[in-house]
Amino acid sequence: MRNYRAKPGSKLSLSHFDADDTGDYKKTDKSKEKAKAVTEKLIDKLGELQERLYANGNRSLLIVLQGMDTSGKDGTIKHVMSGVNPQGCEVVSFKTPSPEELDHDFLWRVHQKAPAKGQIGIFNRSHYEDVLITRVHGLISDKVVKQRFNQIKEFEELLSESGTVILKFFLHISKDEQKKTTGGAYF
Repeated sequence: MRNYRAKPGSKLSLSHFDADDTGDYKKTDKSKEKAKAVTEKLIDKLGELQERLYANGNRSLLIVLQGMDTSGKDGTIKHVMSGVNPQGCEVVSFKTPSPEELDHDFLWRVHQKAPAKGQIGIFNRSHYEDVLITRVHGLISDKVVKQRFNQIKEFEELLSESGTVILKFFLHISKDEQKKTTGGAYF
């Protein structure tokens, strides 16, 4: 797994990663079965760890999933998180901000959805969306982009100092895999 971790503060280029990489598993039926068996064991372990997280009640976990459309965010939540108790887990998808949300700072709605102690929170798409989308569409200046990235960093530091472990995942799939998933349409 070390090959897939980004070091804090390091620059990352997706072009340095093979979107078809399957790690130790090959694209064979035998390897797929082996991966399924390992995944089942890990899902069981995740359920046990969630029970401990809830029982201790002094920390929380925030899982942030980011990726292109059809990269597998929904499938990851459905399959990997199938072993956790839904009472201790909340999945949040950040859509276009509502008028009320727009009346507050851009992280207001995100902070409200941060997991409570003993809970797991999953962000299906990240709190970076409000910077990325507005930047792509030219709705905010480069100065505001920089400010928002600094505010996100400070927000994550606050969560961490308050006992929330933040795990971020970028799901990276090839254009060919994306094409299979969407029936030939690219997003």
